[in-house]
Amino acid sequence: MYNWQYKNWPQFNYSLESIRGVSVSFAEELGYVNGLITALNDDLKQETIIEILIAEAIKTSEIEGEYMSRIDVMSSIKRNLGLKDDIKVRDKRVIGIAQLMTSVRQSYKDELSITMILDWHKMLMGSFTRINAGQWRTGHEPMQVISGAYGKEIVHYEAPLSAKVPEEMARFVEWFNSWDFSTLDKVSQSLIKSAITHLYFESIHPFEDGNGRIGRALAEYALSYTLQSPVLLSISTVIEKNKKQYYDALKSAQSTLEITTWIKYFAQIILEAQVNAKQLVEFTVKKVKFFDKFKAQLNERELKVINRMFESGVEGFEGGMTAKKYVAITKTSKATATRDLQHLSEIGALKLLGAGRSVRYELEVC
Repeated sequence: MYNWQYKNWPQFNYSLESIRGVSVSFAEELGYVNGLITALNDDLKQETIIEILIAEAIKTSEIEGEYMSRIDVMSSIKRNLGLKDDIKVRDKRVIGIAQLMTSVRQSYKDELSITMILDWHKMLMGSFTRINAGQWRTGHEPMQVISGAYGKEIVHYEAPLSAKVPEEMARFVEWFNSWDFSTLDKVSQSLIKSAITHLYFESIHPFEDGNGRIGRALAEYALSYTLQSPVLLSISTVIEKNKKQYYDALKSAQSTLEITTWIKYFAQIILEAQVNAKQLVEFTVKKVKFFDKFKAQLNERELKVINRMFESGVEGFEGGMTAKKYVAITKTSKATATRDLQHLSEIGALKLLGAGRSVRYELEVC
């Protein structure tokens, strides 16, 4: 049986004790990140917010098998935040996901409504002509989540009939706006509400397509709405690292109304996302300090390479920078690449690792 087929649906059961430790850790990380953000100047705050939105936009799309240009996503998000950007974005998928990310962040004080959810779906899927963007799914065929080759499909989940979606979504919104656990602290409330919101929405699966992306957006919105402050993190970045674990946990939770294990799992995802956000804020500060120190000493080629390396984020430029990669990025000769890399090492912008054919360079940030 699926969860929505139980008599008591959607009365979920769970233990509040399951997230006590995670809640304390999340509160500490949240306080630390908010402190870091408060100490930043306006430009740095803006850059940090943009980086988080870019990460969420790219990773929530990658979970669904869609890959987008980071430059296009950055440009589109900047425009949605009212910032000037001269890059022309032609990928309509990018425009849609960027609109969704910025709208979700800006809506944290607004009560959830059917209109809000439909508008978000229209933003996300408006460029797909085969999709009824901003409308619930219709038809008589069952909505199934499947995998496997044609003829050998495995059904992981089957959602309620399309005819029931309007009623189910009305009940979902009513639950969201009336759910009250005032006996709990706000942080614990936000974790539990985010976890249930995502599971509840994904179980209804109200759209033809885009349910995962809207569902993850709702999870982040639930966090911020409950705390009445926009939370700076990317849930999708953590989920994308281990999609199988996420889908297994979701599948298991959709077969029962006892969701303690799911809440514990999803709360841990949120905690990890907040830790990642902390690292990103610290990295952004280091990046600004780096350019303050070295930008005047960099030629155009070196600046292009350094920017490419910083785009890799906290995890660093995979495999380090080599003369071969430098040539590919700058379209220059190997001799010029070697000379530039030596210069960057001499001024302290890059640190040299390895020797001989294994020579590579990494950013010197501290």
